[in-house]
Amino acid sequence: MSGASRDGAADGGARDGRYGEAAFRPEQAGEGERIDFGAVAYDDFTLSRLRALGAGPGWRCLDIGAGTGTVSRRLLSEAGVTSVLAVDRDTRFLRERAVPGLDVLEGDITSAGLVTGRFQLVHARFVLMHLPERDRLIPALAGLLAPGGVLVLSDAVDLTSDVALGTPYTRAMRAMWQGLRATIGTDVSWVPTYPRLLRGAGLTSVAAEIHVPPLVPGSAIGRFWADTWERGRAAMVATGLVDDAALDEAVRYLESDECAALSAGMLTAWGRRPAAGPR
Repeated sequence: MSGASRDGAADGGARDGRYGEAAFRPEQAGEGERIDFGAVAYDDFTLSRLRALGAGPGWRCLDIGAGTGTVSRRLLSEAGVTSVLAVDRDTRFLRERAVPGLDVLEGDITSAGLVTGRFQLVHARFVLMHLPERDRLIPALAGLLAPGGVLVLSDAVDLTSDVALGTPYTRAMRAMWQGLRATIGTDVSWVPTYPRLLRGAGLTSVAAEIHVPPLVPGSAIGRFWADTWERGRAAMVATGLVDDAALDEAVRYLESDECAALSAGMLTAWGRRPAAGPR
């Protein structure tokens, strides 16, 4: 998960900071590996959807909050797109793994005019959930599409509802979401409204799907959550929903045969800019 916002939250409440500063700092040891664990869990699904939507030769693509660049590089190597502009507030991981056709831009996507031009694909994964500016960002991202281009947005949906059994895992996840919202303004409650928001931005052929990677011992997604909880431990404990012992128990639960839970889902929604009509 990468990308970040200015301080503040959608509800106007004060926050300690933003993604990459108050939490998940890129200079912290192991942060690139944590991002890559998430990539292993989600990249195949993402690439399959992007290719099904037409990503291929001749496409100029924009990858927002590109993180370590796994999606960007696979668009080039597997889909054969012409170029990818990868944007992130901190590009150290992207610059470490440069490949032909990959252009890197460091900056905050909430800054007006950061990106110019038109793209056949605009993609953002696990970015807008951290940004209070999403209401204006979605139309702005749609405005970067060439005629016929597609905007693809993916973010988390919380499946640890109130009716879910109270396992060590569900208690940790609930504390994580509450802690992230309190510290950096992360909010996944609005993610299921993506199709309506894309339609409101003037896009057509709007649709969505959800992918839930299986939680099994030794899985990449299990490692991702364990590392994420460790980096968010202080914020999670501050919620009062868990303590250090409960978090340690949750990590052990992830690696045990007793684990029977749903990981957070990734909702992916997309829409196309109408093709230019005849002159």
